[in-house]
Amino acid sequence: MDKIHIEGMMFYGTHGFLPEENRLGQRFVVDLTLEANLKEAAIKDCLDLSINYAEVYEVVKLEVEQTEVKLIETLAENIAQRVLKQFPVSQVSVKVKKVNPPIKDFHGSVSVEIVRRRKA
Repeated sequence: MDKIHIEGMMFYGTHGFLPEENRLGQRFVVDLTLEANLKEAAIKDCLDLSINYAEVYEVVKLEVEQTEVKLIETLAENIAQRVLKQFPVSQVSVKVKKVNPPIKDFHGSVSVEIVRRRKA
């Protein structure tokens, strides 16, 4: 199966368990891998037969910036379900990274990655 990778999408959202996460918000980075049959699109050089990643970006942006959940696991699941519903993909991999989470003396990031397939 062919793949489209959309990496490094950066958004500002209010997801988390702590009140300051919901009030102040924080940065999230989202990476997607979309699996689909891209052969006909490639042969015909036609975007209408492929997946418009600008449209995928807008769907992800809406989910990250306009909703609020406690877990990044839930955010990843919501993104996966929206992508599966709105685009002709057979499988989507979603990685959500919380940059600089509010953990004392921790200066890295945390992330989750899920894979979801279209139901037959």
